Amino acid sequence: MTKTVLVVDDDPTQRRLIQAVLERDGFAVVQAESGDVAMSHLQAGKPADVVLLDLQMPGLSGHDALKEMRARALNQPVIVLTASGGVDTVVKAMQAGACDFFVKPASPERIIASVRNALSLGELKGEVDRLKKHSNGRTSFADLIGESPHMRIVKRMGERAARSSIPVLITGESGVGKEVIARAVHGSSDRSGKPFVAVNCGAIPENLVESILFGHEKGSFTGASDKHLGKFQEANGGTLFLDEVGELPLDIQVKLLRALQESEIDPVGAKRSIKVDVRIVSATNRDLSDAIREGRFREDLYYRLNVFPIEAPSLRERREDVPALVEAFIKRFNVEEGKRVVGAAPETMAFLTAFDWPGNVRQLENAVYRAIVLADAPYLQPHDFPAISGVKAPPMEDVVQPVAGQVPRAIPTAQQLLAEMPADSPVRILDGHGHLRTLEEIEKDLIQHAIDVYAGHMSEVARRLGIGRSTLYRKVREQGIDVDIKEVG
Repeated sequence: MTKTVLVVDDDPTQRRLIQAVLERDGFAVVQAESGDVAMSHLQAGKPADVVLLDLQMPGLSGHDALKEMRARALNQPVIVLTASGGVDTVVKAMQAGACDFFVKPASPERIIASVRNALSLGELKGEVDRLKKHSNGRTSFADLIGESPHMRIVKRMGERAARSSIPVLITGESGVGKEVIARAVHGSSDRSGKPFVAVNCGAIPENLVESILFGHEKGSFTGASDKHLGKFQEANGGTLFLDEVGELPLDIQVKLLRALQESEIDPVGAKRSIKVDVRIVSATNRDLSDAIREGRFREDLYYRLNVFPIEAPSLRERREDVPALVEAFIKRFNVEEGKRVVGAAPETMAFLTAFDWPGNVRQLENAVYRAIVLADAPYLQPHDFPAISGVKAPPMEDVVQPVAGQVPRAIPTAQQLLAEMPADSPVRILDGHGHLRTLEEIEKDLIQHAIDVYAGHMSEVARRLGIGRSTLYRKVREQGIDVDIKEVG
């Protein structure tokens, strides 16, 4: 998705110049003529991924606007703009929470680099916050990505379940994010911050299931050289997530049922039971009703686990969530891989949204990961997803080597180039003898022509040439271009 930059400056010319630079690089731009207007925009929740903030403005100054942003927990990266690069000014802005600054007028390269750095910093902070929540067991339903009708139902049901210790059974296809929902149930409950222990029941060897879940005493069987607590005791006070619970052997299902009914477990080799306080959240991608009819799953255990069912939708049922998921994955993998991908091109997002995703969110995540690793452009292109789009990456231009017996392509002569040039071209490419003029000579004529066309309005000249005013002034001085000093100001 296109990143939005909020440009806050009381000078309309500066705003237009910065907007032109940013839009040329693919950013969306929103303008605000004062700190008050900027605060209204941000507090209304309108888009702004980065804020370019002028420090000297009438009304609410840039310094005050920055302080108010941080006081209101508006954490967008802020780049401050100043007419003078005094050390005190910069230090105060950085202490107030700015991540970068530049002195006006700045070159397009400096503006773009600063914005990209700010976006990278914002992504890094977001990823750190996500990992902290994940490790501390504080993931909530606000962290779940998607606002489709199906996801709103999941969030609403999950938040209700989180208010109690009722057992929850999450159903859905493989890869839909059942563990993410389970973590949100835990993080939204009064057990938030306590242990969240996840167990994939289908990945445990059958002869070790009992020991891993319930623990064992030292010497209780061959190889039991130490005491092992088991997942129930690890999760004591918190939540135990049993993924693919339908894969548990029947004898373990009996012990699990007793643990749920009595809130106590019997470790292998233990002489007495141990009381545990664990909230059970289970998940399956199978129809447990079929497993009950086939005798592979206990009916009484099913009713114990399926007290509060939540169905996780497949990705094809919530296609409108694909853009938000793609953006979140781009942010995460930018941080992990040290890349600076801005987003996905519109045509790329269109086919990603239209695709059926049989592997659901997990498949989309892996596809974006691969695309980020291979991407060279600021925006992901269809050829970055060849297995899905069927579009191959364009071949790199090779140097054409002459082949024996083949006539090489003729290089156009200067006279041919001169014949193709318009007769009234204001900037001459060739000299009187038909040879190319030097780049410095052409540039000098181009700048002089632009100054004549725009009547010496240097801001407009710089904008049309795609360079900063400071760069334009430097070239005027270096090349000795005649400009009325009153028109330069």
